[in-house]
Amino acid sequence: MPGRAGLASALFALALSWAGPAFAAPPAENRTFGDWAAVVVAGDFHGSNGGRTEVFDNARRDVFRELQRIGFSPANMRQFSVRPGRYKDRPLKADPRIIYETLYDLSDRAKSGCLVYFTSHGLPEGVLVDDKILTPDLLNSILDATCGARPTVVVMSACFSGTFVRPLASRNRMILTAARRDRTSFGCGEDNTYPFFDDCVLKSSKTARDFVALASAVKTCVAQRETAEGMKPPSEPQIWIGGELRPMLPLYAFPTGPPPGD
Repeated sequence: MPGRAGLASALFALALSWAGPAFAAPPAENRTFGDWAAVVVAGDFHGSNGGRTEVFDNARRDVFRELQRIGFSPANMRQFSVRPGRYKDRPLKADPRIIYETLYDLSDRAKSGCLVYFTSHGLPEGVLVDDKILTPDLLNSILDATCGARPTVVVMSACFSGTFVRPLASRNRMILTAARRDRTSFGCGEDNTYPFFDDCVLKSSKTARDFVALASAVKTCVAQRETAEGMKPPSEPQIWIGGELRPMLPLYAFPTGPPPGD
């Protein structure tokens, strides 16, 4: 008989093997982000030279706030950190299993769409989440088991994050990565405020009209920043949008100005 750890792993694998029924998109007049599930994950706290840095948690915190500005409901959102006890906004512990379980619960309640955002160090094998590597195949299984066929936006801010594009590609998904599968991204030093890519997301989202426009603006912003600072070779952020989602995304328009109540 398997031990407790083995049984938990078996149950986790079983849950990920179920993709759920196909999702019917809501009518255009109801396409807002208020009923979308969203998770934002800071996967590490080490800088590019090995020292401690706040760069990923700064991005996690401010991307979380920006998503609220564009219409995501705090009730349907969660954020994750490797050092959750350090922060007053009380993120959850960054761990693949906890992320899966949380997204499962959120997507069971918020059924119109999903957004998943990771900011961390990356390897050719995947993205670092604390002491684990979240592989593209595992993330794809998590998304299948939670978000299913509903509109899903995935943002991967990490070196080599282009490796996620092909495994995650689906007709209902948009994937935006900080780099090609064979390139590093920049701005993860101990003295940076945000990685270059996350900084461009935060700057560009203020004027972008939707996620399609945001992706294009971020790609341009990153290229300009890398050129200005002499970073080579260029990271070349990647954009992939499924055929089912492409005509729908412009209907999910970003608002302008601060969030309600500010």
